[in-house]
Amino acid sequence: MAGTGPAMAPSPGLLRGPFALECDMTGILTADGHVQRETAGDRPVVDVAVGVLLMPDGRFLLTSRPQGKVYAGYWEFPGGKLEPGESVEQALARELHEELGIEISLPGVQRWREQVVDYPHALVRLHFCKVRAWRGALQMREGQSFVWSRLPVQVAPVLPGALPVLQWLGDEAVA
Repeated sequence: MAGTGPAMAPSPGLLRGPFALECDMTGILTADGHVQRETAGDRPVVDVAVGVLLMPDGRFLLTSRPQGKVYAGYWEFPGGKLEPGESVEQALARELHEELGIEISLPGVQRWREQVVDYPHALVRLHFCKVRAWRGALQMREGQSFVWSRLPVQVAPVLPGALPVLQWLGDEAVA
């Protein structure tokens, strides 16, 4: 898979608002490093499928995290945890249907990049996938908000794990 190297904090021109993100020598991003981790020592890695839904005009979908979840109100790319036995594509299809009410075809999912992020509450491996086609209208089934955005994004705060995607999209736009 192309582009699985370490991410950098996005350039200031890619978003508005503060963010706290550090990258160590292994390429793991640490979100809010000043906050104590819930579990000391080795933590299991949680695999998460993430959809970068792209419109033909270059806009991308951001959704807000619902109330009651960690980082509630932060903006992110939609997706969720893989269940046992699921592929990234299967998990993404399930999550986009559960959260947004849309359907995607598995062959239409393009695996793009991976990034490990160390959050205070969990160590996650984000599997970012580009999605350019879906069926159905967005329904926001978890009470979240959404915005079709361009760079620089105009919403804040942005979830730390979503920040590398903004950099990657910006890099692709100038390539």
